[in-house]
This record gives sequence, structure tokens and C-alpha cells, in this order.
Amino acid sequence: MSHDSILQAFFVECQELLLDMESQLLSLEKSPDDQEAINAVFRAAHTIKGSAGMFQFEEIVAFTHVVESLLDEIRSGSRPLTGDRVALFLECGDHLGRLVERAKGEVTEKDSALERAQGELLERLGACMASASTASTEAIRPPVGGEGIWHLSIRFDPDMMRQGLDPVSYLQYLADFGEIMSVAVLWEAMPGAAEMDPETCYMGLEIGLLTSASKEALEGVFEFVKDGSLIRILPPSSQVADYLALIRELPEDNRRLGEILVACGALTKGELEAGLKLQGAMPEAAPPLGEILVEHQLVQQTVVEAALEKQAQVRDSKIREASTIRVDAHKLDHLINLIGELVIAGAGASLAAERAGQTDLLEATNLLARLVEEVRDSALTLRMVPIGDTFNRFQRLVRDVSKELGKEIDLVITGGETEVDKTVAEKISDPLVHLIRNAIDHGIEPATSRLARGKPARGTLTLNAYHESGTIVIEVKDDGAGLDRDRILQKAIARGLVSLNQALSDQEVYQLIFEPGFSTAEVVTNLSGRGVGMDVVRRNISALRGTIDLDSQPGKGTAMRIRLPLTLAIIDGFLVGVGDSSFVLPLNVILECVDLPQEDAQRHYLNLRGEVLPFVRLRDLFQIEGQPGKRESVVIVQYGDQKAGFVVDRLLGEFQTVIKPLGPMFQHLKGIAGSTILGNGEVALILDVAALVGRVIQQETRTASD
Repeated sequence: MSHDSILQAFFVECQELLLDMESQLLSLEKSPDDQEAINAVFRAAHTIKGSAGMFQFEEIVAFTHVVESLLDEIRSGSRPLTGDRVALFLECGDHLGRLVERAKGEVTEKDSALERAQGELLERLGACMASASTASTEAIRPPVGGEGIWHLSIRFDPDMMRQGLDPVSYLQYLADFGEIMSVAVLWEAMPGAAEMDPETCYMGLEIGLLTSASKEALEGVFEFVKDGSLIRILPPSSQVADYLALIRELPEDNRRLGEILVACGALTKGELEAGLKLQGAMPEAAPPLGEILVEHQLVQQTVVEAALEKQAQVRDSKIREASTIRVDAHKLDHLINLIGELVIAGAGASLAAERAGQTDLLEATNLLARLVEEVRDSALTLRMVPIGDTFNRFQRLVRDVSKELGKEIDLVITGGETEVDKTVAEKISDPLVHLIRNAIDHGIEPATSRLARGKPARGTLTLNAYHESGTIVIEVKDDGAGLDRDRILQKAIARGLVSLNQALSDQEVYQLIFEPGFSTAEVVTNLSGRGVGMDVVRRNISALRGTIDLDSQPGKGTAMRIRLPLTLAIIDGFLVGVGDSSFVLPLNVILECVDLPQEDAQRHYLNLRGEVLPFVRLRDLFQIEGQPGKRESVVIVQYGDQKAGFVVDRLLGEFQTVIKPLGPMFQHLKGIAGSTILGNGEVALILDVAALVGRVIQQETRTASD
């Protein structure tokens, strides 16, 4: 891994830690006595500081140290955690994010503004602490409480210098945590001069460090070399059982290692010699050294058990870390594109095999098709992420906006484990921001109004997600006043969006709020009133091949539902033919296919086992020339709670579809979601079922009203 890759990993880790820090702080606003959350915030800040120190981002280190100092006082119980201090820590987290962006070279804020903001935050942090002198922009060495000497046994990754990391910098950084009592440098791995590589690190260290820092803090020092290095940190309270594991695992011989441990003060020479002598005098199947020392009363049983338990935890942690890897999103995108091309090539091979009529070739292509499908499904799962990660980021938004408006609002998240394509999760974030802001500003009433209506003073905003018919549904629901149908209609008539005598259903009226520039707000605020939010929401969701509908009840609240495809890359489709044209419908929305009865051929609906179902001819919809055959078929689809039928000439069967986006010239086309390439090289259009079903339903509604 290159230095740039490690640096990028540092930036990614900082973003994750800052998000976790923000989430814990928001929970502390409601439960300020949650000690575990306080510890989690402290750990996040400390890890950021330690990692930044390794890359010599001194500004981040210095600022985080001051934040950490106040957190440490709160953690120890010497200062209470108040709402004002939570708000201050949230602002500090935001500022740390800007410092990280500046380190990346992406900050847009002027240096003077950033420094002025930092000065104000340091002033406020200093006022919260015992002495203003603590609020310094200089990194201060953590106090040493004389708790004891920690033993650090380190065998660095041989490639660390190729990655731009210097082993000496780790020694320098450890000095910030306490006093280095002793250092033993091991050169046993150093080859002869002829075989030596100047870019390879052959050095090992045995260090005795007098410090009051925690084990987690010391582990954080080696965050970016832990994968390829062998690192063991033994606390001052450890006895022989801890060192037994070190002796067994490290490459040096036991006697040499024992002498190093004694030199560092981690173990007395007499204890080590006695334990090893007893073990050496026993038969080949001798018990572990720890058991021997307990039996001879050189160490207590409880100490050995505690040490062994800690070792098991470390091993489990290493196993979990080894079971996951971080993969660049661009690499996954490239993999999906390649698999898409493989799907197309496989379809072409299957078509050629059918034309050739060779049985063995057909069997081979069928096997290939099954394997390609499995590879496709496995690759798509790599891109799936829980939608809860996106939802949790809105905790801060709800807090800040509700405070700005003087409202009390709880955010409830359900269905966070529902998985969705990573690209969908990223692109749905902006539309959700608009919906949440509107729900807080327009939907949920002030506390006085809610109390007057017999509601709780605190409003509730719910984010929910679930799978439905091969799509993901995201709900944004509030318990506010609901939409004012009459007011929306009046505004729409005044703007000329609808005529005065036009009959509209509730859904059609509610959909008017998504028109460009539409707003019912009397006063323009920082949050709303300009009519530039909801139309952006619909446009962004349409770009994801999704739809949005809403349901509102006066006085009870509003629920907005976004339906999105699970993935934007490859879908299972159903191929149909109309004239010389081919179309693909997503397989997950198809209920069944039936022949079009002759008695229904001249109408726009059919009787499907007693259910009246509207349909549309794709030939008429897309103005395809020619006459239909004597036998037509109807593909019955369902999107959400709406059903409709599409009349086609031919049913061509299931088809794995690689979605190719339409070019800018064709973006205005309605009812087309994209295109794909068939096995014979022809292009087929992928139908936007949501838009077409809505069009059929509207057409049927108008026909019925006429």
C-alpha cells in the first residue's frame, strides 16, 4: 500500500470517527449520564488525534487535544456534561471536519475564517475547563500518573518505509504519552549486506513506557501499521501468563526475549528464570508456564485468567478485522461494468448456440448463463449497504433545524438494516434532506399549537425503509398538521397550474407541491418558502428511476413514500416485442401475462377475473407503425398499490438486462428508463414502469370523469 493510500485511509477513518462522535453526542443530549457514550466520544477524539500525529497534522492534533482534555474531565466525573457542552462538542466536531478537509486540500473556507472560528472555539473550551491556560493551540503531553511501566513489543511491517512511514516517528510520538524508560532494538532479521534492501524495515523494538495512558490509546499509535506488523502491548499489571504468549509467538528465542523483558522492568529476572526452569524440567507435554507459576504460587490464578481472556479478545478482534477489507468504490463500479458486458456477451453466445442447434453447445451456454447470474448477484451484494447509515446522519439535521425553529422533535429510525445499492444510498441523501426540512418547517406544529390540539408537545419524525416487490421503499412520516388541500389548490389555480373547474383527486392535488416554484409559505425563511426544494426532490428521485407519492390526513400528519430500484446497474428483465421493436420490463413488477380477449380489444380496460384493469397498447404509446397480429398479449404489472396492463405483440421471455443510461438528447423521453443491448446486437428500450402505470391510471381517471 502506498503512502497516498494510507493517507486516504486516514481521511476515511476520520470521517467515520466524526460521524460516530456526532451520533454519540446527539444521544448524550437525551441521556447525559450515559458513560459508555461519553467514553465512545473520547475514544473517537483520541484516535483522530493519534492518527493525525502520525501524519504530522499538528493543527488537528493541537485542537483535538484541547477537546480531549475537556472530555477527559467530563469522563472522570470532575465536570458535568450539560446541554451547552454537548452543543460545543458538536461544533468542535464540525470544525475538526473542516480541518480534515483542509488537510485533504478540499476546504473552501478562507484560512482567516477557519482560524477565527478555531480561536472562538478554543476560548469557549478554555472557559469550560479549570484554567484558561489549558486552552492552548500547542500539543500538550498527557499527564503521567506513575501507574506503571507498559511493555510494547513491536515487529514492524517490512514494507512500512515503502509506504512513506518512518519507524523512528513512532518512538517520538510515544514520548508524548509518557516517559520511555528503556528501548531494546532487535536486528536479528537483518540480512547480510549483499541481501539487504534499503527500503525494507528489519527493525524490532522492545520498549518500556511509563505512562497512565490506556491500552486503547497506545494501540491507536500504531493504527496504520497494525495490519502488516506484529504488535503486543502488555499492561503493568500483567504477570507471567501474558509474557508466555509473547514468548511463544515472537520469532526470537525464549532466552533472548526473557532478558529483554527483564531489562524493561516488566518481569523480575528471578520470576522468569524460575518459571522457565520449572517448565524445562518437565516432560515434553508440559503444561503452560502460567499454570506452573500459579501452582508454585508465583502468580495468582485470577491474574492469569484475566490475561488469557484479554488475549482471546485480541485474537477475536484480529479475526474480525481480517474478515473484512476496504475496497475502493471505483473498483466495484468497474467490476459491475465488466459483469454487465459479460451478461451481454453471454446472451450473444446463447443466441448463437440456439441457432446452431448443437445440444452440447446449448448445455455449455446454459451453464455459462447460470454462472454469470451467480457472479452478477454476488457482485451486486458487494455494493449493498444498510440504509440506516444514511438515516443516522440526519440526527444532527433534525436537532439543528428543530432548535432553529424553536420546536421539540424526536427522530425515530426503523428499518435501518434494509440494504440498498451504495450508489442509491448516496444519491438519495439530498432529496431526504429537503423532505426532512419541509416536514420540520411546514409539517410539525409549534408546541403551543400541538398542545391546543391535544397532541404531545414534542413532535415525531419517522424514517422507515423496507423492501417491496423488488424495490426499496423509504418513508418520511411526521405527526404534524398534514397538508392543506384547499390551500394547495388555491395556490395552484392562482399560478395557472390547474383550471378553476378542474376535478382533481387528493393525490393529484398533493402532487402539485412538486411543481417548480410552488410554495404555500407566507414568509420566506432560511429553510423554505422559495419553492426550490420539492421539485428538486422529484427530479432527483426520477433520475434514480424512482417515484414519490404521499398520503396526508389533516391534523394527523403526512407520509411521503419514495420507491427506488435496489440497484442501478443490472436487473432481471422480461423481453417483449411490438412490431420490429423490443422492450424490456423489470421482472419484479410483472404479475402475469394473459391473452387479450377479443371483446376487450376495442376498450382501454379488461376484465381480469372480476377485476377491472386499465391497459395501454405500447404500439399506440410509442407510435409504432404497422398492424398488430391476430393474437395480442397483456403484461400485467404492479407498482406500489397500482395495477395496469401493457398490450404487446410477442412475449420473448426472461432476459438479464444491463442498464445503459440514455444520452442527453433523449433525457426528455417519458416512460423510458434506459436501454440495453440484446444478444443479437440490437438495442432494446427499458420501460419506466412507474411513469407508465401512472399515465395509464390518469388516462383511465379522465375517461371515467368524462
